[in-house]
Amino acid sequence: MWVQKLRSSHMKLTRFFQKLSKVYLFCLFAGGFCFSSVAQTNYSSHSAMKLDSQTKTECISTNLECANAANPFLSEDGKLHLIWTANGSVSYAQSIDLGKSWSPAFEIANHGKALDTGSDARPQIVVNRQGQILIAYAFFKDKNWNAQVNYSVSENGGKSFTAPKSIVNDTSSQRFPSLVIAPNGSLFLSWIDKRLIQASKEKGGKALGASLAFAWSDDFGKTFSIEQIANREICECCRIGASFDRSGQPTVIYRSIFEGGIRDHAMQAFTKNNAGKIERVSVDDWKTDACPHHGPSIAITSSNTKHVAWFTQGSQRTGLFYAKTLNSNHSFSSPLRIGTEDANVSRPSLISHQNSVWLAWKEFNGKETMIWLQNSSDDGITWSTPKMITKTSEYSDHPVLIKGNQEIYLSWLTEKDSYQIIPIAKLP
Repeated sequence: MWVQKLRSSHMKLTRFFQKLSKVYLFCLFAGGFCFSSVAQTNYSSHSAMKLDSQTKTECISTNLECANAANPFLSEDGKLHLIWTANGSVSYAQSIDLGKSWSPAFEIANHGKALDTGSDARPQIVVNRQGQILIAYAFFKDKNWNAQVNYSVSENGGKSFTAPKSIVNDTSSQRFPSLVIAPNGSLFLSWIDKRLIQASKEKGGKALGASLAFAWSDDFGKTFSIEQIANREICECCRIGASFDRSGQPTVIYRSIFEGGIRDHAMQAFTKNNAGKIERVSVDDWKTDACPHHGPSIAITSSNTKHVAWFTQGSQRTGLFYAKTLNSNHSFSSPLRIGTEDANVSRPSLISHQNSVWLAWKEFNGKETMIWLQNSSDDGITWSTPKMITKTSEYSDHPVLIKGNQEIYLSWLTEKDSYQIIPIAKLP
């Protein structure tokens, strides 16, 4: 009964905040409670609507046991590469036995409280067939939330990294990098960029949000193409989901800003020189000037079907939802609810292999955070019964599904169990 009352209070608060205009700082946690995480600095808490359930206790090291977020990459040689953020530091290590033991950690950068460690701010990592490693992350340049995306490269398998440097020459603000590597080794980097917003404000405009920018590298970070703007008006605070299709071209999903200040999701496909048409994923009608800090996920099957998952608190629907493309990717299926309708459901992660798809997410029941999983072996036509994979009663990072040579894994960082990689399914 008390859980139902807390959830009812949460929904009332949600509706209240949706009616406010220009809300710039608040948080809504699962069960209606609001916490201030030790891992969140004054910089990174800007405009954050948090939906995670537990608060991380104080931990002063920059080692993995004190990390607030970690992102993995499984290279073709079976090595597990991990990048994480902890107490202002960005660090790297690798494992040859799937996390049972680790190489000595290499600290790539330390920005102190200026490091962007917000709910959706995650360091990025890719590894090519030659064992070269490229990482990207963001940090704040000032107290007005203006940030810079840095990248660093290792040419020797992670023994050392180049000094981090900005991905662009623009001095406005860049955040939330999304980094993916194509089958041919090309890198596609997209991020949230504020140069157009800054230019508008300098002319007296009142534009909200930011823009979607992108660039390519064909020499693994030695050079990048001149950055381009793909969408002039998107949400300024949600991570970008990205995946490659069967032709080796990337598609991204992100929270856009549509007419009337509606922050619903959009999808775009890219070529080396152009950004494709902006496709609206779903009409959720989430009208808000606040920052959800809750980005989407995408996976593309061998049929070239795009599978997407996202969070919304719109007037048409509220919660976590899934859809896939239909009619040769020209339309989307009706949104399907993910998880229990009355539960606090968040942080979707999708991955695919051939025509199979796996979907993981978080659920908080008022006491524990659980990771749930569903899979489809027929390109999203039917789905298995959801099953709980693991849980914790302490702070936890986002669940991340990754694919190895022969298996699908769940990557998850928790305060209680530290970093763990859990086998999910054998690949055919």
